[in-house]
Amino acid sequence: MRVEIWSDIACPWCYIGKTRFAKGLAEFAHRDEVEVVFRSFELDPGSPRGVTAPVVEMLAKKYGRTLDEARGMEEHVAASARAEGLAYRTEGRDHGNTFDIHRLLHLAGARGRQEELLDLAYRANFAEERSVFDPEVLIALAVEAGLDGAEARAVLADGSAYADEVRADEREAAELGANAVPFFVLDRRYGISGGQPAEVFTRALEQAWAGREVEEPTAAADACEPDGACAAPQA
Repeated sequence: MRVEIWSDIACPWCYIGKTRFAKGLAEFAHRDEVEVVFRSFELDPGSPRGVTAPVVEMLAKKYGRTLDEARGMEEHVAASARAEGLAYRTEGRDHGNTFDIHRLLHLAGARGRQEELLDLAYRANFAEERSVFDPEVLIALAVEAGLDGAEARAVLADGSAYADEVRADEREAAELGANAVPFFVLDRRYGISGGQPAEVFTRALEQAWAGREVEEPTAAADACEPDGACAAPQA
């Protein structure tokens, strides 16, 4: 079975959803026969490359909230992350264009180190004091993931490198009807949107493996929409 996951490094629910999926997969009897592939999805493709803004300020502007209310939104997400055993810092994070990160992830995919780089990028963005929008940080992460630093630097310097692969992923997402991330596709037959609980993923994997139609989750899961920000939590 092949599972494809469309996500963006700027999406906190993708960070959380990846961990929930991993937990669900761990409970699946045929987990060793599942290939997981990560696909590109930009939440804010119109954001100028090389320009960043603090996440809290971006959220306040996007949703017409005060800075304190925006911090509360971040605390809501942080609580969900910490419940999954993930570190999450609510202050000091940047928001920006993620196209170069996706290009580097495609290089990592070509070298068999995609998930390693993705995990490092998530950790840097959400848990550490390192900006994934700094090219030098990205190169350092690539080296940590086992990639050649010079090759990573060359890819970042050449804006066309792996650009077609990123765009192809995004076209496929649109064709499959993905309007929020994370978006999980099982064997190109069933789609699951949002960072669902681990047991939902286990059940979906079991149903798909048995050839049965995957049940729609009974409740919508938190996800990030392609508007440059994630949906505000309900009061």
